[in-house]
Amino acid sequence: MERRKTGARNKRDKRGGFTLVELLVVLVILSLIMGLVGPRVLSYLSDARSKSAKLQIESLSSALDLFYLDTGRYPTTSEGLDALVKRVPNVERWNGPYLSQNAVPADPWGNSYEYRSPGDTGPYEIISLGADGRKGGSGDDQDIKSK
Repeated sequence: MERRKTGARNKRDKRGGFTLVELLVVLVILSLIMGLVGPRVLSYLSDARSKSAKLQIESLSSALDLFYLDTGRYPTTSEGLDALVKRVPNVERWNGPYLSQNAVPADPWGNSYEYRSPGDTGPYEIISLGADGRKGGSGDDQDIKSK
């Protein structure tokens, strides 16, 4: 039997790799960073969805105003926002589609916008029901309405 040198036994393997302790230290550091940064990023995401819904409602309002200029009226509640992309029966001067897409977009949470004509405060009202898809709520669940 050949005897190995004791110095060779203590040297780290040259092929590389990480020890379990090194991996655990990295995981702890990453979890601390995510614990501090994660909530802030999530709040930006919810703010971005609310702002996106407001912008989409403004875009739909502009399309409704174009519909009004062409036809002399806003779509009825039963005709809904689909009147912006599909010709409505018994409307002679429809010059659409009034949206660049071939369909009415869903709100940022994947729900349909509610449309009423006449609205509570104007000739129409467009409403996003927020993250929960139900009336009322606060925070992410708050309803977003046209002005």
